[in-house]
Amino acid sequence: MFSVKLPHVLLAVAGGASLLAAAGPACAEALVVRASGPSAGTFLPGKKLPDGSSVTLKAGDVLTLLDGRGTRTLRGPGVYGTTATASAVSTVNIASFIGARNNSRARTGAVRGIKAEPRSPNVWYVDIRKPATICVLDPANVKLWRPVSGAGTLAIAGAAGKGSVAFAADAAVASWPMTLPVTEGASYQLSGAGLPKPVTVTFTLLSPGAEGLESTASTLIARKCSAQLDLLIETVAAPDPAPDMPG
Repeated sequence: MFSVKLPHVLLAVAGGASLLAAAGPACAEALVVRASGPSAGTFLPGKKLPDGSSVTLKAGDVLTLLDGRGTRTLRGPGVYGTTATASAVSTVNIASFIGARNNSRARTGAVRGIKAEPRSPNVWYVDIRKPATICVLDPANVKLWRPVSGAGTLAIAGAAGKGSVAFAADAAVASWPMTLPVTEGASYQLSGAGLPKPVTVTFTLLSPGAEGLESTASTLIARKCSAQLDLLIETVAAPDPAPDMPG
């Protein structure tokens, strides 16, 4: 399992899983990954809800649940079942998205919406636009990602030294410089390559482990890798379901 490197805590992180499909099996639990509104204190991120149970939401509540087939956002008021229906599941290729090793020429993804925003195709890539704590599976194979916008050079500076990465005009992904160590708690400032201002990223290292979308989300929550968690939630999102019973 992928474990957080904290005493008495062991969490799983995914290295790959099967293609999500509408015919996929029901999962035993739903994981709370995001909550807001008057009932947010009842649904803290990381909480698990038994399969086949229900949740009652008040007006203004927004609750996002994740299982092995994707995420669903429930909006109050109303009563919702915690089990995803066959018609409300993601069809994203999870093996590609959460695989520890991905093609460095991977295409740029896009978030749903009227104005599509470029989105990283892999949860372990470092989005150079966002200051964040970055969960890392393989310190020797860290990838940097950006929306494709012409050639550019990214400057990297930290306590361990300085370096740079050259992006080709059509390249969204580049490798982290081997001369700059990726260690627990190491912070680096990124600048250039079209960034409007410097961005600071801090690395936290994970141990290898078992497969599973839910365990990936659990680890990102525990290690406070919020940018990667947000990406995961958005990428595997299914259409918002209607409540089983109105509030």
